[in-house]
Amino acid sequence: MLLTSSIAGAATDKLYVIEIEGMVTAGTAIRVENGIEEAARMGSSAVLIRIDTPGGMVDATMDIVRSIDNSPIQVITYVSPEGAIAASAGTYILLSGDVAAMSPGTTCGACMPVTSDPMGETKPADEKTINFLTAYIRSIAEEGGRPVNIAERFVTENLAITSNEAMEKGVVDIIAEDVPDLLGQIGMAGVEIYYQEGALRDDVIDLLSNPQIAFILLLVGIYGIMFGFMSPGTYVPETIGAICLILALYGLGTFEIGVFGIILIIAAVTLFIAEALTPTYGILTLGGAICLILGALMLPQEPLLSEGWFRTFRLVVIGMASASAAFFIFGVSAVVKTRKMKPTTGSEGLIGLKCEAYSKIDPTGIVKIKGEIWRAESTEEIRKGEKVEVVDRRGLTLIVRKINGESD
Repeated sequence: MLLTSSIAGAATDKLYVIEIEGMVTAGTAIRVENGIEEAARMGSSAVLIRIDTPGGMVDATMDIVRSIDNSPIQVITYVSPEGAIAASAGTYILLSGDVAAMSPGTTCGACMPVTSDPMGETKPADEKTINFLTAYIRSIAEEGGRPVNIAERFVTENLAITSNEAMEKGVVDIIAEDVPDLLGQIGMAGVEIYYQEGALRDDVIDLLSNPQIAFILLLVGIYGIMFGFMSPGTYVPETIGAICLILALYGLGTFEIGVFGIILIIAAVTLFIAEALTPTYGILTLGGAICLILGALMLPQEPLLSEGWFRTFRLVVIGMASASAAFFIFGVSAVVKTRKMKPTTGSEGLIGLKCEAYSKIDPTGIVKIKGEIWRAESTEEIRKGEKVEVVDRRGLTLIVRKINGESD
């Protein structure tokens, strides 16, 4: 009743709605912060944060919780629609609301921090991380008057509960079918609802701060710069590579990364280049693919990412590693081999070809090569019909030598 009266007694009759869907990233945190500030400027009665997320980045989650705690107006957190989840990072956000609500058929919890081992399998994070996040969720629960023991179990036991269980245990305050039902229960029926409009800047940051996108941009950036150095003059590969590398470095800076993972990725690219320059029939490429997979799997060090996300990321990594290996084996190697091949056209393409003396050559004469008549010169006497080899070219004259033992 106190929560209802405090919201209903606010100065105006506007509700500002912020959507949190998918992974919680740096872009999500910026969107929530800007949304709360805009809601306050508009004179909204409250902010409603609708949640449907499997988890996300620790720093981004803490920024969102901080924005909610420092909000000058009431913040309602709401897991919706039916079937939505507030797992991992989403539970921290749910518990931080002044009013916490869930739709029927939704779930929350499963906050145990995880990490990915070199084989790509997820396992519980180290004890230090677990203790820190347990204390953090406990402080959020204490501040909101929610059951601390349940909040702790979300982290230590990976507890997940339904909306009905959350209501029974006091984790949330309201179960509401939809937004109008929720507003009716808190005494805000009929208020004007304003939905946050997406900002391009926030969407770009949201995209770049996704570890999968950052990883792909990192590879494209490295490959682009590398190909630019190998094929100077066009400036296209190195320009694209530089842009992608800058975007990747920005994205990598928005979440925790493993330095050893970066080292392995660089080692993988080095092995790919070595394979292209000195083909070893796939030995170096295999080593590069292994380094790339291990390095990528060790790249994100975010304990609030879901196990499902790690599974998806593992597939992306394996796919990128396979594509990179195939490209370097069949693509770059072919280009390098082509460059090393002897020219087959132009003046250089004639050198080394064998033909027949079309007339006596002493020291000059005529040869017929590729259906064309050429003036020929030799330091030795060559009879008509003898086989000769082109050893050089001087203007329109071919320098030839007799092939011993081959004559008509």
